[in-house]
Amino acid sequence: MTTEHVEIPLPRWLVGVLGGVAVLLVPWILYLTFTLPSRHVTVHYDLAWVGFDVGLSVTFAATAWAVLRGSQWLVPFAAVTATMLCCDAWFDVTTSKPGTELLEAVAEAALAELPLAALCAFIVYDAERFLAATVTRFRRAAGEAAEYAEA
Repeated sequence: MTTEHVEIPLPRWLVGVLGGVAVLLVPWILYLTFTLPSRHVTVHYDLAWVGFDVGLSVTFAATAWAVLRGSQWLVPFAAVTATMLCCDAWFDVTTSKPGTELLEAVAEAALAELPLAALCAFIVYDAERFLAATVTRFRRAAGEAAEYAEA
């Protein structure tokens, strides 16, 4: 990665669109708050979670690939992975039945999903330093492996 910061000119209307959507979501959220049932059974609950976890697995693989290659895609991939991990933790906890299922979801969120999300967020925050340290270690390990294979 380079240390240069490149400014990409974005159209001014983009602020209006994104800000407008944020404002328009407020009445929609209020509507949902008062109209959605607190309990809903769905036919494809399993498919929704399996599909989400497949997507999460793909984002982890993409992030790992970006670290290994020192790719400029590291920041977007790590950001998506962190976001998906936070969503996974949120929905695991909020859709769990009280008792053991809820305790397992909270433990998984606290011990796995949220710490991994924090790691990905750190990568996004300081990708250049993370890449420099990681790529150097990978290259050093690859060099040592090559020397060992030659010996």
